[in-house]
Amino acid sequence: MADRTQQADTVFVGGRVFTGAGTRPTPVDAAVAVGGGRILAVADTSTVWSLAGTATEVVDLEGGLLIPGFQDAHVHPVVAGALMLGCDLGEQSTAEGCLAVVAQYAKDHPDAVWIRGGGWSMDSFPGGTPTRGMLDAVVPDRPVLLTNRDGHGAWANTHALDLAGVDRHTPDPADGRIEREPDGSPAGTLHEGAVELVARHMPVATPDEAYAGLLAAQEYLFSLGVTGWQDAMIGAFPGNPDNFDVYLRAAREGSLVARVVGALWWDRERGLEQLPELEERRRTGQVGRFNATSVKIMQDGVAENFTAGMLEPYLDGCGCPTANSGLSFVEPALLTEAVCALDRSGFQVHFHALGDRAVREALDALATARTTNGVNDNRHHMAHLQVVHPDDIGRFSSLDVAANIQALWAAHEPQMDELTIPFLGPERAALQYPFGDLRRAGARLVAGSDWSVSSPNPLWGIHVAVNRTVPPGESDTPGAPFYPEQALSLAEAFTAYTAGSAWVNHLDDVTGTIEEGKYADLVVLDRDPFAGPSQEIADARVRRTYIDGRLVFAATD
Repeated sequence: MADRTQQADTVFVGGRVFTGAGTRPTPVDAAVAVGGGRILAVADTSTVWSLAGTATEVVDLEGGLLIPGFQDAHVHPVVAGALMLGCDLGEQSTAEGCLAVVAQYAKDHPDAVWIRGGGWSMDSFPGGTPTRGMLDAVVPDRPVLLTNRDGHGAWANTHALDLAGVDRHTPDPADGRIEREPDGSPAGTLHEGAVELVARHMPVATPDEAYAGLLAAQEYLFSLGVTGWQDAMIGAFPGNPDNFDVYLRAAREGSLVARVVGALWWDRERGLEQLPELEERRRTGQVGRFNATSVKIMQDGVAENFTAGMLEPYLDGCGCPTANSGLSFVEPALLTEAVCALDRSGFQVHFHALGDRAVREALDALATARTTNGVNDNRHHMAHLQVVHPDDIGRFSSLDVAANIQALWAAHEPQMDELTIPFLGPERAALQYPFGDLRRAGARLVAGSDWSVSSPNPLWGIHVAVNRTVPPGESDTPGAPFYPEQALSLAEAFTAYTAGSAWVNHLDDVTGTIEEGKYADLVVLDRDPFAGPSQEIADARVRRTYIDGRLVFAATD
């Protein structure tokens, strides 16, 4: 319990409080006192005022809502921040817009040997596959490689492909695919492991560029009320230095203010021989507010490029089954062996699993680990969960595996309607993003954004989780709700993004709810979303963000 005799540094009055505590959390009429970085009291206004002194700051909520700081359970801030500072296509929704940004960036950076960046969306291009000729028209004299928004593909110009020696004789790698022209020549889009064919020739971002990206990302996340996260890819990957060292630098210098768990990258090209290296990284990777205590295993790809691992084959454009049912990046027997070893070593395992086969493979591995090693508190979780077979819904609760949802994706939008549903078929499409079924089956829900794949704004994700439609203004034709029976209540969605993610980050004892004695990681919203129509959830804005009771963001408008 907090010391109620301590004088408050800050009091929050004049609104309601979503404490996030209890089995059915709802906003309460209360005030909050903060002192020494901790919550001193959640009580009636007179009690809170009794803790105030002449030096106490008074924050008038003005009818808004005070909430626990959001925690993003699956995000890539170093990559996203560096992208913000580079050739960023994330705000573009058309091929023309993307090309204009690339052309301008190349003009503004005449000394750049490579044009690198990304953020383009597949639905901006016919068939989801931009061509090298498009890029050649705006940058013919330098190599260009631009990753797409979901990070599972890239767009290259002819110069880059030639430099890498990728031509019509180059075979597809086992874990990827080269889009090809009729004569077999590379068309310009590379999927999954094929990206590395070109990326290995591209200069890696400097450590200072990556560090600047992390700090830019942290500032942006604070503006959205995000006070902590789990970075879902800690390691070296194409175009980026090892972000493990970036986080250690920020933690040692004190510039990392957020609370961060790092998920160390499991190299799918290797086996159990990498376990001692991961254990050593964990030993040295717990500095300040950074803790590298998780391991990320990417088990499959994504549905839009037909690499998500499915139990049944994808359909072709005519609705007929193909020979392709996606990829399993880690062979299931090795996956089970690896998960058992990681679990025995005390690691949390953080899975990327989109397709129903990948989900089942991961659950099977976790079931074996539980039988082999016994019950523990490692708090494994599985991200994305686009298609989950009904037979596997109940296994999340029985195995105590958290469902890490990226709610913003559970809506009708071009990538879903044009590049996914037709190739899944109506029956399988109806199994997508089953948040409601998971919750009703007792699964623990945690939430993340996968930024830079999609917006890191938690309020947008919460809006979609509740309404199953895109946020207002994000589409000219938002369309009908996307399988509305899978919607969450507003309290369930808020809880997933606060107490849920705090639990998966082993921070639930000190964050995630507004209770006496916990760290004062708090966010002030300009309104109470619980008091208005659900269609207006995404209209809410963050006014202030606090960590340890210290103001880290204040809106200026």
